[in-house]
Amino acid sequence: MKHFLEFEKPIVELQRKLDELKKHPEAHSLDLSLEEEIAQMERKLAETRREVFSQLSAWQRVQLARHPKRPYTLDYLATAFTDFQELHGDRLFADDRAVVGGLARLEDERVLVVGTQKGRDTKENILRNFGSAHPEGYRKALRLMRLADRFGLPIITLIDTAGAYPGIGAEERHIAEAIAVNLREMTLFEVPIIAVILGEGGSGGALGLGVADRVLILENAYYSVISPEGCAAILWKDRAAAPKAAEALKITAKDLLGFKLVDEVIPEPLGGAHNDLATMAETLKLHLLRHLREVQARPVTERLQQRYAKYRALGHFLDQPAPPLPPPEGGEPAMDG
Repeated sequence: MKHFLEFEKPIVELQRKLDELKKHPEAHSLDLSLEEEIAQMERKLAETRREVFSQLSAWQRVQLARHPKRPYTLDYLATAFTDFQELHGDRLFADDRAVVGGLARLEDERVLVVGTQKGRDTKENILRNFGSAHPEGYRKALRLMRLADRFGLPIITLIDTAGAYPGIGAEERHIAEAIAVNLREMTLFEVPIIAVILGEGGSGGALGLGVADRVLILENAYYSVISPEGCAAILWKDRAAAPKAAEALKITAKDLLGFKLVDEVIPEPLGGAHNDLATMAETLKLHLLRHLREVQARPVTERLQQRYAKYRALGHFLDQPAPPLPPPEGGEPAMDG
């Protein structure tokens, strides 16, 4: 394991010992035969891996969601989809490379796929702006989704972003308005829409591609109004409190499913999606096809009504009258104004 997280150290240590045992058998003189020793070590490694990944905290899942080897949108487009033809530009300002989109096939289904894309190294991260889109990224996504709606193509969005880019240029070009228009328009498209949170689902940056008939989330992904570090900086005045904030925010896939903010959790291979892209891509494809066919079976009018009701039902509100104002000192009770 070239890159490992802190909680993976017991697994890494056992893997190192196993590799040494296989590489230099002559250096070991144990009572058990070499084959038995290797088998025992492999069993212990598998057991340790299951134990570690069955007890992950919210913060550890956030770390997995950000793993530098985690598959991104283009990885799934190359594995779960076929015949991908990328389309560029918003026809207004520029081609934002933090958002990729185009025509593809999901088995026998012709679809339009739009997703956020991070980079693998410094050069690509600069090109992709670390997966944080400018307004033109959301306007490009909207242009492509309108194209899909016009030609009756289902829309699939793949989301993995810490949030929309908050820079001066993005504000000057109206990032909030671009996201808001996407929210409005995605409620009105007549074609089926399936959204998937692949890794990070950060704030409005994620929601700008996340209005859908079905919202799915990978097992180790998260979806949140703010990052744990941002929450910790506000509430505890210390970004080091991010693990505490992650627990309080209830941002894991299991929590989100319990709150009915997502429709299904897609299981990942043991250790995370980055450990077995082929299996993860096949699992994602099967879930997408099932949900897509279920949504397609509904009449358009019913689909739009259910999509609207889905988002109207999110959150819980308590309306109660404000308490009466205390009376002024030495006077009659104050009247509400």
